Amino acid sequence: MNYHCASQQVWSTELPSDIIIEIGDISFNLHKFPLLNRSGLLKKMISKHQDEDGKDCILQLHDLPGGAKTFELVANFCYDVKIELNSQNVAALRCAAEQLCFSEDYFEGNLISQTENFLNNILGNWKDSMKVLKTCEDLLPLAEELHIVTRCINSLATQVCSDSNLFGWPMPARSSVMRSDGSIFWNGIPTVEKPKAVESDWWYEESSELSFPLYKRLIMAMESKGMKPENIAGSLMFYSKKYFRGLSRNSSFPDGTSLVNHPIVTASPSESEQAALLEEIVGLLPTQKGVNSTNFLLRLLQTAMILHASAACRDDLEKRIGAQLDEASLDDLLIPSFEYSVETLYDIDCIQRMLDHFMSTNQSAPAVSPSTVDEMQLMDTISSLMTPLTTVAKLVDGYLSEVAPDANLKFTKFRSLADLVPEYARPSNDGIYRAIDIYLKSHPWLTECEREQLCQLINCQKLSPEACTHAAQNERLPLRLVVQVLFFEQLRLRASVAGWFFVSENDDNANGDLILPKTPERISEITQEVSDVTQPTGTEEMRLRVAELEKECMSMKQEIQKLGKARSSWSSSICRRLNKLGLGSRSHNL
Repeated sequence: MNYHCASQQVWSTELPSDIIIEIGDISFNLHKFPLLNRSGLLKKMISKHQDEDGKDCILQLHDLPGGAKTFELVANFCYDVKIELNSQNVAALRCAAEQLCFSEDYFEGNLISQTENFLNNILGNWKDSMKVLKTCEDLLPLAEELHIVTRCINSLATQVCSDSNLFGWPMPARSSVMRSDGSIFWNGIPTVEKPKAVESDWWYEESSELSFPLYKRLIMAMESKGMKPENIAGSLMFYSKKYFRGLSRNSSFPDGTSLVNHPIVTASPSESEQAALLEEIVGLLPTQKGVNSTNFLLRLLQTAMILHASAACRDDLEKRIGAQLDEASLDDLLIPSFEYSVETLYDIDCIQRMLDHFMSTNQSAPAVSPSTVDEMQLMDTISSLMTPLTTVAKLVDGYLSEVAPDANLKFTKFRSLADLVPEYARPSNDGIYRAIDIYLKSHPWLTECEREQLCQLINCQKLSPEACTHAAQNERLPLRLVVQVLFFEQLRLRASVAGWFFVSENDDNANGDLILPKTPERISEITQEVSDVTQPTGTEEMRLRVAELEKECMSMKQEIQKLGKARSSWSSSICRRLNKLGLGSRSHNL
């Protein structure tokens, strides 16, 4: 029997207490005999104290694992009071029993053997194993020396990596049996609804509550036992978003401080501690391409920049992102400049490094021998290579449009980033045209030579009709580009008209309708004209060529109108297309 005082614990028997044990600010009034029969350490301490005559027997055990709460259970055990072992107290009792030498040498069925047997029985259960492991965080290093931590981690990793039917605790879809009438029985209990399938992320939440050293060991144990990289990456993402608030889409970086809210750390961690945690997490990420979310990696990179993580950590993240840049979104690429020395609003250099890495790994096509593969297989190979390139090209063009209004963005930096994307990776040049136009509008002080260099990135033949119409009226563009746009638009019109006549010849040749001549000589002339216009030449000469082309176009228009009422429907369509281009008025403006 026992009773409590404010800061004193007393075990009442017919004999007065003859020993006081102090743990922290709590004192326990006990008797020597029950303790001598169970604990080797207490027996040694009491024997040593008896040699000191005239002094009260007061022993101090301030460093006892589990503190006064655990010693209360130990004292109950010594007085043969039944104690209830559970997953919350067994690790502390095991460590205390070890330190106090509660071995079989002093008493059969002593506390060490009882706690060991209990541990062995519950470690096959996920929830109990996790609870024991959490309590070990306050019992280190003794819990490590007794292999309690290792046994818990191995048990948890084995359970996660094994089939769900092998787990030692109830889970959905476990031990369910369907009767012939369609009813579901789980462990002999009838259920109304069919149990749901086990999700692969069911263990993320509980494992994220561990301190990082233990969590890291658990992840490494799972990886060694064959856990899928996707699940490892998912758990690390869950853990990171829980303790780095800026990684969540719904969160923001208020001032770049106190991003970690770890349950083990009471005070706000320093920036260096946060950076160290981030570097550890990055080191645990699976190396396989596509396993880690690109969005998550980009947010990790931003956090690393805020916390001034090591250059090796940031470089690792940039390479990971660069390898799968085609999976990124434009919003995620708009990384602010966190360095005071950088003048631009966004970190252009970071994007350029990631783009460099992407191009180095994706631009070179594998060697494919035409003799070993058929044409369809070759086309599939080319398509698989071009899809990521075209995606990244569109992404870069959109990024350039977003950063172009920045007045501090240097011409060389804008040009070098745009030039990293090969010309063949842009099926349409509308995106790069829009980015260049915005940049020219925001940087009116550019020289004519710089404007010319930027516009060399635009392929007029890949502009849409809408973009051509805009370019033909754009006073910010160099005259050479405007002339090329007009020429290729007229060439496109001429090819379209020739196609209509080709259809007419097949359908109505028996009616003796007028057919425009289509000769190889004329096709050769058109090709030569394209080559001539794209070459550097004088402004006056370009004006004359445009005027000649317009005259020829007007002549074709008149011939079409002479075809008569039988052709009125498609003739009017051609005329509307010609008038829509507004080519006649453009030559006077040149």
